[in-house]
Amino acid sequence: MDLNLKDKVVLVTGGSGGIGKAICRAFAEEGMKVAVNYIDLGNQKEMAEKLVADIKEKCSAEADIFEADISSEEAVLKMYADITAKYNQVDVLVNNAAICPVGPVKDMELATWKQAMDVNLDGTFLCSREFIKQQLDKGLKGRVVNIASQAAFRGSVSGKSPYDTTKGGMVSFTIALAREMAPHGIGVNAIAPGLVMTEMVAELISKDVEKYLNRVPLHRIAEPKEIANVVLFLASQRSSYMTGATVDVTGGMLMR
Repeated sequence: MDLNLKDKVVLVTGGSGGIGKAICRAFAEEGMKVAVNYIDLGNQKEMAEKLVADIKEKCSAEADIFEADISSEEAVLKMYADITAKYNQVDVLVNNAAICPVGPVKDMELATWKQAMDVNLDGTFLCSREFIKQQLDKGLKGRVVNIASQAAFRGSVSGKSPYDTTKGGMVSFTIALAREMAPHGIGVNAIAPGLVMTEMVAELISKDVEKYLNRVPLHRIAEPKEIANVVLFLASQRSSYMTGATVDVTGGMLMR
């Protein structure tokens, strides 16, 4: 199916690894120009550079890396300036970047809680705001896809309350922004992934596979590509009559 995305520009925050990496590759396979956002911590730059090289070699698509701590307004403004200088505009925004502090509420420092809010919620807001400004200024009808989580609805039993809370906030923000942008033809949707076999969780899941499989009615863990496929659909005009929705991609964990 032709999704009519060829030569359009997508910005994927937190695009260097995990689900973000799969999303970047999926867009590249559709012939889009991919702006891969990363934060310069650990080996994130190396991962982003490797991904871009892989995209150029295997997909023959344009791609580049754009470093920014999305919790910083200054950094987000610079990132958008750099992207528009290279590609002129952004047609699709995927708010994927997030952090997930772990620990019981009774022991959690306020700074830890606030950091999750800063990255997961403020970052989503800042990137969306700049995207919306551009769309309205240029008279464009773009698409926003927010990567939420099943934890927005079910919470966690493993001490991830800041993450769960921010993902719930992302679902609410999706609805609010969708209502605001509907008269302008700008679609805003979200997805709620369940268990996904990313580098970050593969080792944990492998320690007790059956425990995790039993949580999922389809009795398997999603591959990142399966999540990316739903993002592709929401980023395209094939989903033109959808806005404000959060799509359940959990293998049946939510069934909502």
